[in-house]
Amino acid sequence: MSATARSSRSGDAGMSTAEYAVGTVAAVGFAAVLYAVINSSATRTMLANLVKQALSVPF
Repeated sequence: MSATARSSRSGDAGMSTAEYAVGTVAAVGFAAVLYAVINSSATRTMLANLVKQALSVPF
């Protein structure tokens, strides 16, 4: 039996509005945490040091 046939028989046609809302809030929260981490001074220093090391490697 195909997945679409099973889905239509069980009455589960997809996510509801509440599930979309919870997913959106979770995604926004994750984005906010990621933004805070990327913009922290420790991360900037680490990335700057990484770039300096990469540019100073002899060929």
